[in-house]
Amino acid sequence: MINTYQTSMAPPPVPPRLAGSQPVLFPAPLPPRRHSKSLIRFLVAVVLLHLFLSIGGFIYLYYNDKMLSFQLPSRKGEEGQTAQFSSEKQDTSHKALAQMAIFHPPHSSDQKSAPGYLQWNINHSVLRNVAYYENTWLTILEPGDYYVYSGVTFSRGDSERPLVSRVKLRKNENAEVSVAMQAYCNLSSSSSGSSGSPSSRHLCTATQAAVITLERGNQLSVWVQDLLLVNYEEKATTFGMYKL
Repeated sequence: MINTYQTSMAPPPVPPRLAGSQPVLFPAPLPPRRHSKSLIRFLVAVVLLHLFLSIGGFIYLYYNDKMLSFQLPSRKGEEGQTAQFSSEKQDTSHKALAQMAIFHPPHSSDQKSAPGYLQWNINHSVLRNVAYYENTWLTILEPGDYYVYSGVTFSRGDSERPLVSRVKLRKNENAEVSVAMQAYCNLSSSSSGSSGSPSSRHLCTATQAAVITLERGNQLSVWVQDLLLVNYEEKATTFGMYKL
């Protein structure tokens, strides 16, 4: 008999077993880690750049709007008012003021000494939001605190009385007159007479200044004891005011 269980061929090798019971699959290839990190870094950079641009734009718009609020004037109601943050030049250009030039009245040989109010030469004076009344009074149009100044120069003295200049005030054209300020000056007795050349005359100036609270309609004027004693040269006698 032929032994069928014996053969010279070796049995086929046994396939290796897997560690787990999972079936053999073909997994999808994963993306390289290098490309993944580059993408994440790019996205983070874009987000940060957008954030910085947003913050910078907000700061720019905030300060730009703030600067415009300093420069643009504002108006409230029907009364036009300049902005609180306007420049000092714009603010002071609309304030009330007066710079008066004195009027030289014609003198005659028979003219007598008499007290009176100085008259203003309106053509050579500066008035802003201040009116004048009968060429001797100034009328206040804007109430407030005013710096008032006066300087009256005398070219001749008075042998009996000291030279005096008074700034007088009244509430309106029909009200009683009161003294707001007054000043004195003295000349030597040798110059008290009317004789003598202009170059040999002595001069003195009665100056005064004060801050006065004035209402609308108040009036101011300058009074002297003798109009013939005043020096009427240009700029020798001055009077003015400006609102603080």
